[in-house]
Amino acid sequence: MDLESRKCWDTSKKDSWKTIMLLAYQSLGVVYGDLSISPLYVYTSTFAEDIEHSETNEEIFGALSFVFWTLTLVPLFKYVFVVLRADDNGEGGTFALYSLICRHAKVSLLPNRQHADEALSTYKMEEPPEKDTSRFKMVLEKYKGLHTALLIVVLLGTCMVIGDGLLTPAISVFSAVSGLEVSMSKKHHQYAVIPITCFILVCLFALQHYGTHRVGFLFAPIVLAWLLCISTLGLYNIFKWNPHVYKALSPYYMFKFLKKTRISGWMSLGGILLCITGSEAMFADLGHFSYTAIQTAFSFLVYPALILAYMGQAAYLSHHHDSELQISFYVSVPESVRWPVLILAILASVVGSQAIISGTFSIINQSQSLGCFPRVKVVHTSDKIHGQVYIPEINWLLMILCIAVTIGFRDTKHMGNASGLAVMTVMLVTTCLTSLVIVVCWHKPPIVALCFLLFFGSIELLYFSASLTKFCEGAWLPILLALFLMIIMFLWHYATIRKYEYDLHNKVSLDWLLALGPSLGIARVPGIGLVFTDLTAGIPANFSRFVTNLPAYHRILVFVCVKSVPVPHVPAAERYLVGRVGPPAHRSYRCIVRYGYRDVHQDVDSFESELVARLADFIQYDWYRSRRSSMSIEDDVSNSNESSSHRLTVIGTTGFSIQPGYESGGESVQQASVSVGFPTVQSVTDVIEMEPTVNERRVRFAIDYEPEGDARSEVGVQMQEELEDLYAAQEAGIAFILGHSHVRAKQGSSVLKKLALNYGYNFLRRNCRGPDVALKVPPVSLLEVGMVYIV
Repeated sequence: MDLESRKCWDTSKKDSWKTIMLLAYQSLGVVYGDLSISPLYVYTSTFAEDIEHSETNEEIFGALSFVFWTLTLVPLFKYVFVVLRADDNGEGGTFALYSLICRHAKVSLLPNRQHADEALSTYKMEEPPEKDTSRFKMVLEKYKGLHTALLIVVLLGTCMVIGDGLLTPAISVFSAVSGLEVSMSKKHHQYAVIPITCFILVCLFALQHYGTHRVGFLFAPIVLAWLLCISTLGLYNIFKWNPHVYKALSPYYMFKFLKKTRISGWMSLGGILLCITGSEAMFADLGHFSYTAIQTAFSFLVYPALILAYMGQAAYLSHHHDSELQISFYVSVPESVRWPVLILAILASVVGSQAIISGTFSIINQSQSLGCFPRVKVVHTSDKIHGQVYIPEINWLLMILCIAVTIGFRDTKHMGNASGLAVMTVMLVTTCLTSLVIVVCWHKPPIVALCFLLFFGSIELLYFSASLTKFCEGAWLPILLALFLMIIMFLWHYATIRKYEYDLHNKVSLDWLLALGPSLGIARVPGIGLVFTDLTAGIPANFSRFVTNLPAYHRILVFVCVKSVPVPHVPAAERYLVGRVGPPAHRSYRCIVRYGYRDVHQDVDSFESELVARLADFIQYDWYRSRRSSMSIEDDVSNSNESSSHRLTVIGTTGFSIQPGYESGGESVQQASVSVGFPTVQSVTDVIEMEPTVNERRVRFAIDYEPEGDARSEVGVQMQEELEDLYAAQEAGIAFILGHSHVRAKQGSSVLKKLALNYGYNFLRRNCRGPDVALKVPPVSLLEVGMVYIV
C-alpha cells in the first residue's frame, strides 16, 4: 500500500472506478479492522449481566434492532455522509477539525503565528458568499475562555483515542482467543485464554518497530476474508434457524425491548454501543484514502457484512435458550469450521489492534507538533507510506497497560464497559466539533448545526449515559486515564505558551546585536551558528545570555524558528521563510521552518544541507532584487525605503534560475530557486492574536545578467563574497545553540500554579526527550544555554 497509490485520488484519476476500487480494497486493512471484529463481543457484553435471553426472544430481537439502527445512523449517516466531508485538505481526525476551525475563526492558542502562514497553498479556506459577520463566530472569537474550552474538548477527544488504543487490543484479542472455551473444558480454558492473549499482545507490540508496511499487504486480504466469513456464517444461520429474523430490524422491537427490560435494558446499551467501535477510524484515516473509496468500502461491503453477521447470531440464539448456554460469537459457528474461524478471528483481531495502535502513535505525534504533548522520540518506519510513525516510549507503555488490563479484568464485560465509554466520548467530541465546522467553516445557518448536534448528540448521549452507569465495572479506567493525560497535555501546553510570552517580552533589539563588535571585546569565530528560538522576530534572550557569558559568536549567524502551522502539510517549496537580520555585511539571517501537524521533520543532516542551500538561494535572490535598474516590476513590491532586514521571503524549489553560476572555492554555487508565486512579506509583530490579513503582492523579475557598469560589478562581487563566506562557514562546522529551560512560577502565584509549573512541568521536562533529541542534534555540535523562565 504505497503512498502513490493511496494518494492518487488527488490527481485526474479520482474519477476512475478502478482507482476507487483499489483504494476501497486497501482501506479494509487499515480502516475497518477494528469495526469488523465487533461481532466477537457485542452480544457477549450486552447479555453479560443486565438482561437475560428468554423464550420470548424480545431481548435478542431488541438488541438486534438497536445494533442495526445504531450502525445505520452513526457510521453510515453521520460519518459517511457528513463528517467525512469536514476534512482538512484531505486529512481527518480530531486535530484536523480543530485546525480547520482555527483557520476560519481566531480561536487558536498556538503562538508565533504570522500573516505569511495564510499564503500557504494548503491554508485554503471555504470562502463565504459575502463577508462573514456571524454573531456565533463573533462570540466564539471574543471570549478567550471559549478558546480554552475548545482546546480542552479537543484534548479530551485525543485522550480518549489514546485510551481506545490501550483497550481495543485487549478486548479484541481476548474475545478472539475466548473461542477456545467452546472446544475446551472450563478448567483448562481459564488457564489458557489469559496466557495466550498476553503472548499475542506482547508479540504485537514487539513487532511495532518494524512498521506496518512490512506486513501491511496482508491486512486487507485478512479483513476481506473475515468479512466474507462472518457474512457467510450469518446467511447460513439465518436460513437454517430463523429466516424471519429480518422482522427484528423494525424500530418497534427497540421499544418492546426497553418496555420489558426497563432500566436493565438501558444499562445493557453499554454493550450494544460496541458495534460502532472503530467508526472514528474512517475519519481519522481519511488522509490515506479518498472519501469515495471509504464510502464505497463501508456502504457495499463492511456494512452489509456486519448486519448479516449480527442477524445470523440473533437467528441462532432465537432457537437456543439453554440456561447453560454461554452467549458468544462462537456458539453460532458450526463445529466443523470452528477452528479455521478461530484462527481467522485472531488474525483479524491483530489487524484491528494494529490499526488503532498506529492511530495512537499518529495522534500523539500530532499533539506533540502542536505543543500539546511532552516531547517523545518519533521514528518514521516507512519512506513510502506517509505518516506511519512509531514511538518507542508509548509503545512499551501501551503494552504494559494492555497486559495489565487483560490480567486485571479477565472478562469481556469489564473490558467492553471501559472501551465503550472511550469510544462514545470520542464520538461526542467529533459531533461537537463538526457542529462548529458547519457554522464557522461551511457558513451554514446555526439551526442546521443545532439540528445535527441534537440528533446525533442525543443518540450518543443515550449510549454515553448507559456507559457511565458501569463506572465501577470497568468504565472508571478510561475516565482515570483521560484525566491523567489531560492534566499532562494541558500543563505542557500552558507552560509552552507562558515560555513563549516570556521570550516575547524579554527579547532584545536589533540595535543591541549590531552594536556587538571588537570594541566590546566580542569576536566572530568561523562556522555557522544556528540559534533556535520560538520567536519569529527579534533577538531571543537566550542568545543575549550566550554572548554575555561567552563573548564570541559565529561568522554566520542564523536565528531558526521551527514552528507548526495549523495545516496538515506544508509543501517543501513553501517551507522556508528566509530574511536578513541587519545589513548584509553583518552576515546574520532569520529562517522560519514551517511544518504541518502531519509532516515528517527532517533529520539533522538533510536539514543542515537544506538550510544552507536555502540561505544561498536567498542571498542570490536578495542581491538581484537590489538591482532595481535591471528589473521590470509588474506590481508594487514594497516601499523603496523599506529595509531588507525586515523582509522574509519564501524560498522554495521552483522559479527563477541564475546563470551563470558563481565559483566558490572550486565548487559551483547551486542555482538559486525562489518560489516567485508567493509574496514577499514583512515580518509581523509577535502576538498571540493575528492581525487582519494583508493582501498578497506578486512580483515578476526580468533579470539582465550582462554586466552594465561598475555598480553592477560591485554588486556581483559582494554577492560572491557573501556566498563564499557562507560555504566557508559550512566547511568550518555548524553549531546548534539551544535554550535549556527551567520554569518557575513568579512570586505571588497561586499554590496550584506553583505546583503545576515548579514541580509538574519541570518533572515532565526532565523526564521527556530534550529539544536536541527532538531536533536530532549531534551532541558534538550542541551548545546549550541555561534559561530560567519566571512566569
